[in-house]
Amino acid sequence: MGEKVRLTGKEKSELWSEGVVTVVLLLMLNFALFVLLKELVDLSQQLQDSIWSVKNVLTFGQDKQHLWSWRSVFMVAMAVLDVIVVYWRLIRRYRQIQMRHVIRELHYIADGHLDHRIQFSVSTDLQKVINSINALVDSTVNSMEEERRIESSKDELITNVSHDIRTPLTSIIGYLGLIEDKQYKSDEELVKYTHTAYLKAKQMKVLVEDLFEYTKVRQTTTPLNPVKFDMLAMLEQLAASFELEGQKHHLRFVVSGRPNPLMMEADTEKLGRVFNNLIANALKYGKGAHHIFLTAEAVGSEVVIKVQNDGEQIPNDSLSKLFDRFYRVEGSRNQETGGTGLGLAIAQSIVTLHGGYIYADSTPELTSFVIHLPRTLGQTLKPDQKIKNE
Repeated sequence: MGEKVRLTGKEKSELWSEGVVTVVLLLMLNFALFVLLKELVDLSQQLQDSIWSVKNVLTFGQDKQHLWSWRSVFMVAMAVLDVIVVYWRLIRRYRQIQMRHVIRELHYIADGHLDHRIQFSVSTDLQKVINSINALVDSTVNSMEEERRIESSKDELITNVSHDIRTPLTSIIGYLGLIEDKQYKSDEELVKYTHTAYLKAKQMKVLVEDLFEYTKVRQTTTPLNPVKFDMLAMLEQLAASFELEGQKHHLRFVVSGRPNPLMMEADTEKLGRVFNNLIANALKYGKGAHHIFLTAEAVGSEVVIKVQNDGEQIPNDSLSKLFDRFYRVEGSRNQETGGTGLGLAIAQSIVTLHGGYIYADSTPELTSFVIHLPRTLGQTLKPDQKIKNE
């Protein structure tokens, strides 16, 4: 809770002057009213009789003593009214001073001191205004930081894209230049140059397609084509499609889940891209792994899907960066080993588009990519606070 508004000497003097002026004006008004009322009573016999009748009724004791005179009643009533008016005037002036302090603080913030907050504590609705101002400044600062982060991310995107396109493009131009200048000694060498240029062109095609996919799924207006399907059946199909690739890496797929069937609603084409990226990632980076586990479980109104492998642990400092675009755990820009670096960023965007969230966890026993999806589209799931802090 903030501190109360501290008045300066000038402001205290202002309050004192306000009180003195108000008291003087009220005394003058009281005197004028008293004189007018006295003249009215003296000139009206009927009014005097009415006052006397009231006094006779309002008596007390055996001696039938009268209450105060009308002058005493008038003075007491005016004194009470004066106190109320003086109090109201001083409170009104004090609140005006509080408002001036808030406006002064607001101008200070507007001058560029966005790290400053109004710390006053008041007991009126002005406190709501102060809280709203502080909340607005916090929101503005967060928006500015987010804008700077996005701008920095754009610069990084341009740098990475330029690098990833320039490297194969340089090779393509180099080998095609050799062919153009007929600087090859045999048909075998010609075929070799042509094949190398072809492979580099395919790398560029993959990068462009991933960039297009990433840009498309990042847009919140991207339409989904929802269908009802069995998630366990989908995981079984994915395991079958990667079986040969798994055998090359001496990996076995294990699919499990409950209930069976596990019915849910989603865009299966886009979810297929998510699982393809995660499984390909496990095949590529799961060094020493013997199994890839695909599990799905219904938990209330959501479905929790895990893609796990028992291979080498991912370093902790890499876990929080896995879903950053162009980030690669292997640390190089070599597409032969690291791909485009957009696969997990695309997966995260697709999951978010469905109203879910995804995170990674890695221990010496298991590396897990955990996906939370609503069973019915239209819901938005929020990560647990523990997950947010990881």
